[in-house]
Amino acid sequence: MLTCQELVAHSSDFLDGQLGFRERLAVRVHLASCRNCRRFIRQMRVTQAVLRTLPDEVIPELDSLAERLAQQRREPPQD
Repeated sequence: MLTCQELVAHSSDFLDGQLGFRERLAVRVHLASCRNCRRFIRQMRVTQAVLRTLPDEVIPELDSLAERLAQQRREPPQD
């Protein structure tokens, strides 16, 4: 049986349908008995679905916005 760490290592291939029969079966057996890994796989599926909805084009303002937000997080809170 797979460990949780092994399942996480195989999760992308599992979700992409790139595992062979035995590996897929091992993942499914583990998921049947591990609530935390089932939750992890559900979260990964939701993440994939959200990423598919994002636009393909590059938005130039996005990088500057991300940099400003990162800078704000690094600054100490003001009282």
